[in-house]
Amino acid sequence: MHILFLTDNFPPEVNAPASRTFEHCRDWVEAGHKVTIVTSNPNFPKGKLYPGHRNKLWQQEEVAGIRVIRVWTYITANEGFFKRVLDQLSYMFTAFFAGLFVRRVDLVVGTSPQFFTACAAYALALLKRRPWVFELRDIWPESIRALGAMRDSKILDFLEKVELFLYRKATAVISVTKAFKDNLVARGIEADKISVITNGVDISRFVPREKDQALEAELGLEGKFVVGYIGTHGMAHALGSVLDAAALLKDDPDMQDVRFIFLGHGAEKAGLVVRAKDEALDNVLFLDSVSKDEVPRYWSLLDVSLIHLRRIPLFKTVIPSKLFESMGMGIPVLLGVEGETYDIVREEGVGQTFEPENPQALVAALKEMKMSPDQYAAFKAQGPVSALKYDRSALAARMLAILDNLVTGRKP
Repeated sequence: MHILFLTDNFPPEVNAPASRTFEHCRDWVEAGHKVTIVTSNPNFPKGKLYPGHRNKLWQQEEVAGIRVIRVWTYITANEGFFKRVLDQLSYMFTAFFAGLFVRRVDLVVGTSPQFFTACAAYALALLKRRPWVFELRDIWPESIRALGAMRDSKILDFLEKVELFLYRKATAVISVTKAFKDNLVARGIEADKISVITNGVDISRFVPREKDQALEAELGLEGKFVVGYIGTHGMAHALGSVLDAAALLKDDPDMQDVRFIFLGHGAEKAGLVVRAKDEALDNVLFLDSVSKDEVPRYWSLLDVSLIHLRRIPLFKTVIPSKLFESMGMGIPVLLGVEGETYDIVREEGVGQTFEPENPQALVAALKEMKMSPDQYAAFKAQGPVSALKYDRSALAARMLAILDNLVTGRKP
């Protein structure tokens, strides 16, 4: 089987879509299938090309047996709504034209959250007369409305109609959460065509490990209890409330050894850095994004993994992928997300939860975790056990079976 896969993000980028796509496609190639990726040149999240890459119209390489075609796009940082839409639209057009020249394709996959990727995938599948799969990672444009990134308008209404059209036209939809499936079914999409393949973790990479002592010393974290946020610093993450919590803990005699580290980039980061400096929050440390190979070193520094999103209904439907990486590494989770993610953390016994955007609740949950060594040890031990349920290779095999059934015409 030859799978044509469209994704705007791919390694060496390190965000969740890039990691999921690479790990799935790598396993499919190892299973004997051919995979061609059409993607942009790596620049996420800062809007700057990674070393060794150029923003050319067409480039080709091989990564872990995967044929990777990189196309020109309008490059901008992951901030500013309209510039990002220009970036996404440019990818839609160039990926479509590149896909036209990929021959003998059996199936086309387009992955969100980049909505326009799905448009290109549908058009290619239509012209090639092949099945196509919408891999659904984000309910878009609903998320734009929920975050207030753009006022309600006829444009958003139109995009929502296009979104529903794409769901209906897809041969199959693969959702990353059960809640996304429920959302689509409630809006009239056939339940039988929707499968749920959650995010997961590469358990060969994200395993329990000792703290990286050299990195710990370099960052001045020796003897500290480290609470880490690793990921995008955007509107959705409401990290200002985490700084509020850090301010509350600054003069707490029982929490003087606590350090918050923020690793990553995003539209809100600059403002967060300025605020932490203005308020002299010396228990907070901001770090730039690092390469995919370096990420586990930074994970190793964490005593607690902080996962946080704004308290809005939309985020009850998502499951941040960093949850599974935390579990794999045996790092207890401090979770400020409601809904499906909350249920996983509670049911699996891998961490403590608190009300999102509530600094006092965050502080209370952190104190309880830090001051209860037996409970903390239980969370730490349970993480790797629970991570086995979300083994990326097993999830990739499940998705491959769905794709194979679509090509052969067999029912799942």
